[in-house]
Amino acid sequence: METYLETTKDVYKRAAETPDVGLCCTTTPVWQLPDLEIPKRMLDMNYGCGSTVNPRDLVNNPTILYVGVGGGMELLQFSYFSRRSGGVVGLDVVDEMIEASRQNFKEAEKQNSWFKSEFVDLRKGDALNLPVEDETIDVAAQNCLFNIFTKDDLKKALTEMYRVLKPYGRLVLSDPICDQAMPEALQNDERLRALCLSGALPLKDYIKMITDVGFGTVEIRAKRPYRILDPKHYDTDTNIFIESVEVCAIKDPMPEDGPCVFTGKTAIYYGDEEYFDDHKGHVLMPNQPLSVCDKTARALASLKREDIFISESTHFYDGGGCC
Repeated sequence: METYLETTKDVYKRAAETPDVGLCCTTTPVWQLPDLEIPKRMLDMNYGCGSTVNPRDLVNNPTILYVGVGGGMELLQFSYFSRRSGGVVGLDVVDEMIEASRQNFKEAEKQNSWFKSEFVDLRKGDALNLPVEDETIDVAAQNCLFNIFTKDDLKKALTEMYRVLKPYGRLVLSDPICDQAMPEALQNDERLRALCLSGALPLKDYIKMITDVGFGTVEIRAKRPYRILDPKHYDTDTNIFIESVEVCAIKDPMPEDGPCVFTGKTAIYYGDEEYFDDHKGHVLMPNQPLSVCDKTARALASLKREDIFISESTHFYDGGGCC
């Protein structure tokens, strides 16, 4: 195993034994759901940079895989939507983190009458070689883990997630990104990589890594400020601005003209006709905004019509789009 992965294991072994509230800085509020109580130690061990739990992904009693269990908080949240033995599979390479989650689940049982520890199947396993059978998972997720990997290892991890997902299954990710050039010295700092900082990729590269393994649709659900790496505290000449991004990638067939990537663009037709039809499956009703993928936005913009408005990317997309 490469040394940076060993460093990562050491960091999270310590974080399992002694909760480190400042290890990560989650940028989204913790889901508040009826009859869901999250133990304090789980909250203290929330080592993510966003959230991968979205109720619209979690319908029809899904089988869920979560890689990098942390203190078990998102495993508990996922169990809320899949209340059956083994409905959620939690995977980690750090024995101490698995044990910490197991203990946290005992407390969760006391605070949540509906929850049973057996709902979560805790396994030791590697994101680069998932101990999960092909096409058996409805929703796979990871939070602030894949950012640790080098590009070659990230490709392996994404390929493994694609392998275990059922057709039309969903991969939900939350990771730091950085559109500035990350100094090589920081990229090679194993501890900073383990802390999900110096491995941050530009968003366009991050999306390409996802679509290159075969995901036909990608939704950018949120993009928020995350951290600053400044010259006073880090080996950099300028401030490095890091954001967090929440993404859903869907294992649907790859369109002939390339993936559909939704970054929060919207098309609005304001002409005099009853509607506008591009004869490619997109119908715009007058002054009714339609979320469009970047590919469709480019095609509509190329028409150079004065009665169609295309917004900039908001990087907040929550369904209802053109594809």
